[in-house]
Amino acid sequence: MGLTPVEIKHIRLGTTLFGYKRALVDEVLEDVAESFEDVWRDRADLADKVEHLEQELVRFRELEALLRTTLVSAERASQELKEQARRESQLALDEAYAEARAITRRAQAEREHLTAEARRIRALLRSALDALEVEDGEPTEEREAA
Repeated sequence: MGLTPVEIKHIRLGTTLFGYKRALVDEVLEDVAESFEDVWRDRADLADKVEHLEQELVRFRELEALLRTTLVSAERASQELKEQARRESQLALDEAYAEARAITRRAQAEREHLTAEARRIRALLRSALDALEVEDGEPTEEREAA
């Protein structure tokens, strides 16, 4: 049935010649005892629930701390990866520039070598033509005109 404190205070027990009516008092005491048991049981259930919630709160706080640590670690790893990628890309770019400069230098050296070789061959050809002129007796300019 469950009695509230206000209801218990307002219970009026009937009296008889030698005191209170026994049956009515026994009934009221039974109701009060049942009400008290209900309240005691509810209190115990609530205490268990509070304990369970406090344990969950501790677990969630530990989980939150772990998540924060993980997030910080992930951010740090992300920054390190970005920095490493930047360094690697800069290194690759520097190597590419160095290779391009080396290729350019080799190409210029090859061009100079080929130019010198062409001059040498022209000089040899002129010498050969001059030698032919001397043998033929005709100047080179006259042959070219003809």
